[in-house]
Amino acid sequence: MLYLVYILAGAGAGVVTGLAGLSAAVVITPLLVSVCEWQSYDAVTVALAADVLASLLTAYTYYKNKNIDLKNGMLVAITAFIGTIIGSYCGYLFSQSQPDGLGYISMITTIGLGIKFLIKPIEEGHDAESGLEHISKKKITQSMLFGCGIGWICGFTGSGGGILMLTVFTLHLGYNLKVAVGTSTMIMTLVALTGTVSHISMGATVEILPTLLVVICCVIGAYVSAKFANKCEIKKLNKVVGTCLGILGVITILLKLI
Repeated sequence: MLYLVYILAGAGAGVVTGLAGLSAAVVITPLLVSVCEWQSYDAVTVALAADVLASLLTAYTYYKNKNIDLKNGMLVAITAFIGTIIGSYCGYLFSQSQPDGLGYISMITTIGLGIKFLIKPIEEGHDAESGLEHISKKKITQSMLFGCGIGWICGFTGSGGGILMLTVFTLHLGYNLKVAVGTSTMIMTLVALTGTVSHISMGATVEILPTLLVVICCVIGAYVSAKFANKCEIKKLNKVVGTCLGILGVITILLKLI
C-alpha cells in the first residue's frame, strides 16, 4: 500500500510540475507526511530530489518550444541559490522543534495554490523574446531580490517556490503563463538541487527504494504533462491544475487529522 502511495505521489508531483511549474513538494510532502507518516524534513528532502530531474526535464521541454527566458531566468536563479541554502538550515532547525510542521505548511500551501488558479487564472503576458525588450533593469533587480526570498521559502518548506516564481514572472515581469512556467522550472532545477544537497548534509534520512520510485514516477509525469501543457489552451490549464491541487490539499489534511 505504501509503494502505491509512492507511485501516486511521484506521478502527481510530476504532473503539477509539468503543467504549471509547481514544486513537486506540493504533492509529495503532504502525502509522505500524512499517509506514510514520514518525518517532514525527510519528506521535503525526497520532494526536492524529485524536483531536480522533473524540473530539468520540464524546463527542457519548454525550452524546445521557445518558452524560456534564459538571460533573466539565470539572474534570478543566482539569488535563489543563496536563499535556498539559508532556508534549508532554517527548515532543519524548525523541524527539530516541530517535526510535522513543514508537512502542515505544505498542505495549506497546496489548497491556497488551487484556489489561486481557479479564482485568478494567469491568461495574458508577452513571450520570451519580446520580454527582453520591455523589461527594465529595475524590475530585473527587484526580481533577483524576490528570487532570494523564494529560495529561502523553498529551502525551508520544500514547496512554494514554483508558484512564487510564477508570480514574479507573470505579475512583475509580465510574461505569459507558458514562458513563466518554463523559466521558473529552469530556476527550480538549481534551487531543488541546492536544497537536496543541503538537507542530506544536515542529516536527513533518505530511504533508497521509495525515493527512487517517487523520483522515477515524478520524471515520467513531468515529461508527459509538460508536452501536453505546451499544446494546451491556457485557461483550461489553469482550471485543471487548480482543481487538482484544491482536492489534493483537502484530502491530505483530512487524512492527517484522522
